[in-house]
Amino acid sequence: MTGRLAFVESPVQLLNVLEWAHATALHDTPRPLHAVPPQPARRDPAPGPGTAGLTVVVLSPTDPMSRGQLRRMAQLAREEGITVKWQDARQGKGAVARTLRELAGPLRTAERVIVGDPFSRYVQLLLTLFGPRRVTVVDDGTATMEFAAQLARGERLVRWHRRGSRGPRELVLAPVTSLARRKLAPGRRRTVEIFTSLPVEPPPGTTVLVNDFSWTRSRFGPPRLTRGADLVGTSLVETGVVDPDEYLRAVTALARTHGATRYFAHRRESTEKLHRIAVETGLEVVRPDLPLELIARRGPIGRTVVSFPSTVVHTLPLALAGTGVKVAVCEIAPEWLRANASPRAQGFLAGVAGTATRTERLEFG
Repeated sequence: MTGRLAFVESPVQLLNVLEWAHATALHDTPRPLHAVPPQPARRDPAPGPGTAGLTVVVLSPTDPMSRGQLRRMAQLAREEGITVKWQDARQGKGAVARTLRELAGPLRTAERVIVGDPFSRYVQLLLTLFGPRRVTVVDDGTATMEFAAQLARGERLVRWHRRGSRGPRELVLAPVTSLARRKLAPGRRRTVEIFTSLPVEPPPGTTVLVNDFSWTRSRFGPPRLTRGADLVGTSLVETGVVDPDEYLRAVTALARTHGATRYFAHRRESTEKLHRIAVETGLEVVRPDLPLELIARRGPIGRTVVSFPSTVVHTLPLALAGTGVKVAVCEIAPEWLRANASPRAQGFLAGVAGTATRTERLEFG
């Protein structure tokens, strides 16, 4: 494996690598954030020039939902002419050492490395093996906003929902994180590109290429629209940010207000929570087999899609451009937060909602 090497750990990361390959084949320079040209559907895709020499390494997670979606995304990538290597990087004794040994050579010879999650300990460990001359960071949800901000401020890489404690594990991994941060930063011998659909301020020395979901729009749809509304779930309960009872009350109220009939579950939402939502709200809980951007573009989809602050309030308006679907965002009220939630949570979530310029804002209460 040589040329361009991508590391992904989630279905959305793989989708955004596909979008990056498509965008780099079509455009030599970044486009302004507001440029979202409509494109006709292309139902019989053929491998394009952007996929030549691109290899995607799937550092497979352990949860079944993520693995299932990744398998389906990997097949779509292969149909586009991309080489996909499935790496069971977390299963079995010695998996980490075996993965590092197998990927050291390809990483050393890659002319460009595409990273799906710069906060991933696995990716950070891989980057300590070799410092690529060209780095591209593609979206892994709203984490891209925090990555860009931390890179600009010269801070260590910490996910926004973490409280920032320096426990024994963090202290052991601190040298890896510090070295990886340097290898993700632009320098005299390294260029760094951020490929994103989110509003980010480019850190000094980096370039931003806009992801307008042109591959998704050319590959799928336009969708058939239903009369009702759809709700989009979030894993804020599972990450310890939002109280589960408050979340259920909010979902119930939103479903009643907007006449929603379906609830699209996040792949990390627990079975117990989803069962409670189905029983207490009457919503049909849907576990998508692909990222929501693709599911929505294929359809059917509601004429209104309601979401809490998350990546989809930025990505769905792009993927559904020209379809007439309205995307609305419901902000997280301070009283919904758990007592031990990160002090940064409220501000970060408010920023995610507030910068979603193509959505309708909902006031809850």
